Amino acid sequence: MRALTDLIGATMPAYYIVQGMLIGLVVAVPVGPLGLLCIHRALAMGAICGLFSGLGVASADALAASFAALGVSFLSDLLSEYQLGFRLAGGIFLCYLGWRIHSTQPQEQPFPMNVNGLMSAYATTFFLTISNPVTVLSFVAIYAGWHVPSLQGRYLATALLALGVFMGSALWWVSLFAGMNLFRGKFSLRTLGWIYRISGPLIVGFGILVLLSLSPLRHPFGIEF
Repeated sequence: MRALTDLIGATMPAYYIVQGMLIGLVVAVPVGPLGLLCIHRALAMGAICGLFSGLGVASADALAASFAALGVSFLSDLLSEYQLGFRLAGGIFLCYLGWRIHSTQPQEQPFPMNVNGLMSAYATTFFLTISNPVTVLSFVAIYAGWHVPSLQGRYLATALLALGVFMGSALWWVSLFAGMNLFRGKFSLRTLGWIYRISGPLIVGFGILVLLSLSPLRHPFGIEF
């Protein structure tokens, strides 16, 4: 019996990491406005810039996953209390980024990025992800659907689960941008131009939806998030 207990104890860390990786992949794969932003940055400024943008999303997902697993309420309370300001800033910023993408002229070679530029790419996607209250709530919903038990007070298990979420999300971004780096040369300037002109308005549309969710118009249009 003790041997079985020791075996279970030895395998639990790996279990939390693997479970977190699967959750991280599930969260990362659907392409939303931040996914479009990361893809545009990869095309316009190189795969490394796109990767840093994706890692910003992955880091925010891991942080949100840890708070949801611990059942810590202060982050959710903070985001709920200041969600008007967060959503207003996030909606305006998404509209700005979409406009910038739409007006970008495609180049044969990506713009070179320095360390400050890479950290800025990381920080913007991290802020846009963690400032959205839906991020934490999405992990709460996933945990409920996957029957992930509460890890309140179990900080090591929470850290391992969050590490797995980051690894799973990062694995997706690394694979995506490695593939894009291989095939970028096959995109003509005209094709890149069409990608910018389509993804830009889509990101602006997401930003407008965020802004509409703050207005009385959300009820007639059925915008609830």
